[in-house]
Amino acid sequence: MEIPGWLERTELLTGEESISRLMESNVLLVGLGGVGSYAGEFLIRAGVGNITIIDGDVVDPSNINRQLQAVHSTIGMSKAQLLYNRFKDINPDLNIKMYEKFMEPDDMLRMMEEGRYDFILDCIDSITPKLTLLKSAKHMQTPVIAAMGAGGKLDPSKIKISDISRTKECKFAHAVRKRLKKEGIKRGILAVFSEEIQPKTALKLTDGKNYKRSYYGTISYMPALFGLTMASEVIRRLGGLK
Repeated sequence: MEIPGWLERTELLTGEESISRLMESNVLLVGLGGVGSYAGEFLIRAGVGNITIIDGDVVDPSNINRQLQAVHSTIGMSKAQLLYNRFKDINPDLNIKMYEKFMEPDDMLRMMEEGRYDFILDCIDSITPKLTLLKSAKHMQTPVIAAMGAGGKLDPSKIKISDISRTKECKFAHAVRKRLKKEGIKRGILAVFSEEIQPKTALKLTDGKNYKRSYYGTISYMPALFGLTMASEVIRRLGGLK
């Protein structure tokens, strides 16, 4: 497989075989907010050649503080379409599929059966659809890495990656673990989380739209760092670097 010139610096670091493996890999990225948008960016710039991106949301002014595709000129536009265009501009040869919708349980399992992904990145910030994705990944025995709560966090040094059974000081992770346990899943899911304690003052309740009952305040860099950590793990595993 011919390595494109724009990947010259990456190839110098990782070697031709690793780049070839990344170019042949097939990844599913669900959720294109602060975590998912940056995770996708790093995957594409590293040479991942096949990706499916999913998000049914549009850019809101409140997204501008932390989401890659969110600027004033893109308010009201599809998050998925914006990233589709951006990723194809980075790599014109990229094989990318896009779904501008919030996936239902049946959709998710069917997509995994048809797609045969090498890795799944779960960047969903609502528990119910997140559980659906994680259960489907376990059912298909597809490697998956899940983002826990980046909200209410400020200290980058507290970001960790481990099995979900070992997460701590993350209320979102606790809720996910509790729901997974009811489904008979106690471990076997890789998670990115922060051990920093979330301040109660940063929490706001919502009307439950799009499965969300509450959310924490966020700083610009933390969701991006969660995405970076997820992409790093996936790139190194798919590229045979770990």
